Amino acid sequence: MLDGEIYETDQVSYCILTSVKAKSAEDVKKFQDIPNIGPAMIRDFHQLGLKVAVDLKRKDPFILYKKMCQISGSRQDPCVLDTYMAAIDFMNGAPARPWWHYTKTRKKEYPNL
Repeated sequence: MLDGEIYETDQVSYCILTSVKAKSAEDVKKFQDIPNIGPAMIRDFHQLGLKVAVDLKRKDPFILYKKMCQISGSRQDPCVLDTYMAAIDFMNGAPARPWWHYTKTRKKEYPNL
């Protein structure tokens, strides 16, 4: 979703477009509406076989992370898992939280990652 703020001066009017993220899972129409999700994560989701945002519901973020490591042929940064956790949690009804909110949980659940 894009929203804009209009600014005016004596000589010109201009609009700054800003990205507006969904406030709840019900508001999500596309992956980019999900908080923390940008172009790289959208590519990941497509490579993982996810077609629409609701496909994230009830997914296991660790399984998606391991699958992405296999697809890419390399170990993904652990913050990718944090971001998957944030997106899946949001799509399952949790409030929007920054991806780094999940780092502590990820380190506890997957200490050897």
